[in-house]
Amino acid sequence: MNLSKDLMAASSTPLVLGIIAEGETYGYEIVKRVEELSGGALSWTDGMMYPLLHRLEHQGFLESRWRVADTGRKRKYYAITTQGRKALAEQQQQWHVINQALNSIWHEMTATTRSNDDGYQFA
Repeated sequence: MNLSKDLMAASSTPLVLGIIAEGETYGYEIVKRVEELSGGALSWTDGMMYPLLHRLEHQGFLESRWRVADTGRKRKYYAITTQGRKALAEQQQQWHVINQALNSIWHEMTATTRSNDDGYQFA
């Protein structure tokens, strides 16, 4: 299934902040963690990840530092800030409300559709 770019973009900030809240990490590792946590349903590209990381850093939600990895390669590692933890908590609450509302609406719509399904065809 192709997921809407709008939905992917809207969910990316809380997902990335949540992953970085687990511990300092770098871009490629975040991409792999999202794929792992979503059971492969979400597959991100570097082209999507790095602009998001830069934006979150610019907003003060993340801080970064360059480190040499075990492989000897230089990587930019990101850590969540206090402001980022607050933003994550707010976004998690907002997503909870949206998720509950959508589930409630869709449940009601399904119930209404079933009760109207008496064989009558609407023109």
